[in-house]
Amino acid sequence: MMRIIVTLLMAVMMYTSQAGMMSNIHPLILVPGNGGNQLEARFTSEYKATSLFCTRWNPVVKKKGGWFRLWFELNVLLAPFTRCFAERMTLYYDPEVDDYFNAPGIETRVPDFGSIQSLLYLDPNLKHISSYMAPLVESLEHLGYAEGFTLFGAPYDFRYGLAAQGHPSKVGSKFLDDLKNLIEQASSTNGGKPVILVSHSLGGLFVLQLLNRNSLSWRQKYIKHFVALAAPWGGTVQEMLTFASGNSLGVPLVDPLLVRAEQRSSESNLWLMPSPNTYNSKPLVITPSATYSAYDIAQFLVDIGFSEGVVPYNTRILPLVNNLVAPEVDITCIFGSGVKTAETLFYGENGFDKQPEILYGDGDGTVNMISLMALTNEWAGKQNQSVKVIKIPDVSHTSILEADVALDEIVRVIKSINSVISSLAYS
Repeated sequence: MMRIIVTLLMAVMMYTSQAGMMSNIHPLILVPGNGGNQLEARFTSEYKATSLFCTRWNPVVKKKGGWFRLWFELNVLLAPFTRCFAERMTLYYDPEVDDYFNAPGIETRVPDFGSIQSLLYLDPNLKHISSYMAPLVESLEHLGYAEGFTLFGAPYDFRYGLAAQGHPSKVGSKFLDDLKNLIEQASSTNGGKPVILVSHSLGGLFVLQLLNRNSLSWRQKYIKHFVALAAPWGGTVQEMLTFASGNSLGVPLVDPLLVRAEQRSSESNLWLMPSPNTYNSKPLVITPSATYSAYDIAQFLVDIGFSEGVVPYNTRILPLVNNLVAPEVDITCIFGSGVKTAETLFYGENGFDKQPEILYGDGDGTVNMISLMALTNEWAGKQNQSVKVIKIPDVSHTSILEADVALDEIVRVIKSINSVISSLAYS
């Protein structure tokens, strides 16, 4: 009997302790980067296979309703299936409607919005090689965060982006609406406490747009702090390589030319082109016949054979990237430094079908330092905008989510935000 009583007392103490920890923390929402959550698809009656490898029977295993995981699947590494994957991931811009759409016959969805599940591993069957936010989530759980109570996830269809005012962006705008609702619900279920937003990479651009597309009174009520991990505020030079020659993203068996057309079709990739306000007139791509700076992106798109990208870039993207508005919300930017990052691309007589020679500079291996620092440069001297910058040496764009030194720093920042003196620490 005494053993039962002791066990019950210990359970009550543990519950009380956990409840106490949870009561002292602000709800937190994770917003992933490009490719940072699972994406599912299914075929409609319009689907027409372009090869024997791309039939309706591939993949063989599907969920109820015909849904299958489009991103990430291991068979993308095999050339015939790489082509199928690329076709199914490709977006199409309709100039008459002025918006982006899936390939004909492909319907997509983002699983588990509001949950962190699709952010942990890109392939739950291959956790050891597809881990994404799992290490970060584990660190947050050690602080007392609990999924569904104080910890939430905001996965999205990362192929789509946003557009400047006056242009439709159905998928991206719906994500912002869903994220806004999630923020309000997370705050409401936590006693009205404002929310901490933690983004990675592209997710930071979405969060900044969310903040600036809502009123100051809304931001003051619902947002405690915005922590941006490795955010490409001014785009990246690497994106020009992706558009010109394709990017295997370091996967050894993937031919970058097989995925180039799909990568060019991505609205969010166009959003990540180097911003003129950030890079100015610095030469970014040099060929035997031309030199391109961030001011020459439209001509660059024509010269690489992607002229269909010029109109959406000029009308939808350029006004967006040239206007980084300060949201008057406390922001902490955490990113790696000292990792060689593509700074200038040199193409020879063989053209853009060959990978370029690369001159490297400072950054996190993906995003250039000038882009990682863009907010502080853009908003220098603004009295109502606090931006704190934390550089972590020798941490890359992806390892910021798993390296111990990075996780320790992120946890320290989250602790500080949750502390009683957080308003002083981040004033």
